[in-house]
Amino acid sequence: MVSPRLVAKIESEEPTLRLAVLIDADNAQAAVIEGLLSEIARYGEATVRRIYGDFTAPTSAAWKKVLQKNAIKPVQQFAYTTGKNATDSVDCHDINPT
Repeated sequence: MVSPRLVAKIESEEPTLRLAVLIDADNAQAAVIEGLLSEIARYGEATVRRIYGDFTAPTSAAWKKVLQKNAIKPVQQFAYTTGKNATDSVDCHDINPT
C-alpha cells in the first residue's frame, strides 16, 4: 500500500531533494534513528544512509540492531588510537549516489 504522503508528493510533481545522512556512531544514539529519519523525510529523500564507527566495540551493539531495518550502510572505522575522535577520520568522496 502506498502512503498518502507519497502519493501527494508524486502528484505535486516537485523534484524531491536528495539527501545524504552520514552518522557518527560514536556520538549518536541508535534509539533516536527512527525519529531522525522521519524528520529528514520532511525535507527530502535520504538516498544515502551511512554510519561510521568501530562496530567491533561493545558501544556499537545498539546500532547493529537497527541498521538493516533502516537501510543504513555501516562503514567500519577501527579505533587505532584511544580517546576522542579515534574513529573520526574517513574518506567520504564517494557519497554521490548517482
